[in-house]
Amino acid sequence: MKIDIWSDIMCPFCYIGKRRLEHALSGFEHKADVEITWHSFQLDPDMTAQPGKNIHQYLAERKGMSIDRSVQLHEQMTRNAQADGLVYNFDKAIIANSFDAHRLIHLAATHGLGDAAKEALLKAYFTDGKNISDHNTLMQIGIEIGLRVIETGEMLNSDLYSAEVKDDIETARQLGINGVPFFVFDNKYAISGAQHAAVFSDGLKQAWAECEKSNTLVTSDGDICSPGGTCEIKN
Repeated sequence: MKIDIWSDIMCPFCYIGKRRLEHALSGFEHKADVEITWHSFQLDPDMTAQPGKNIHQYLAERKGMSIDRSVQLHEQMTRNAQADGLVYNFDKAIIANSFDAHRLIHLAATHGLGDAAKEALLKAYFTDGKNISDHNTLMQIGIEIGLRVIETGEMLNSDLYSAEVKDDIETARQLGINGVPFFVFDNKYAISGAQHAAVFSDGLKQAWAECEKSNTLVTSDGDICSPGGTCEIKN
């Protein structure tokens, strides 16, 4: 069974959703037969590095809110992440474009390391405060997960996998995906957002049993981040 996941590196709910899916998979009897494919999605494709500006300032300016309100929202997100065993250090987060990081995931996927790349990049951004658009940072992450130095360097210094990233984003548009994370189970059942592990467990069971026979996605909505920087808690 295949699970296709659209997400962005700098989406806080995407990291939480990844953990909750993993928790659901840990109790799924057919876990060994599940293949996960990560697909690219950019919440802010025009984002550029902004030295000296922290994530609180960025969100406040982008959403037209006060710095205090921005800090409160990030503190709430940090608490949500802690409940799933994740450490978010928004004070260290570096504003950056995620396009090249998505290219790295595509390269890693050709070696069966797509999930390792995704995990390393999420941790780099949310926990370690690393610049995920910096090629030296991406090179180091690639090496740490087992990619070859020469191959990774060639990718970063070219446009390799750019088409794949753009294709993922276009497919998301065609499917009507307007927020991430977005999970599709065997092209039959979709879950939108970082829902509770029990919802993912139900999705796994439904897809495995092929309860949904049509090609129409049945979507369950949860916490998502939308283009423009809006992260909405629905549950």
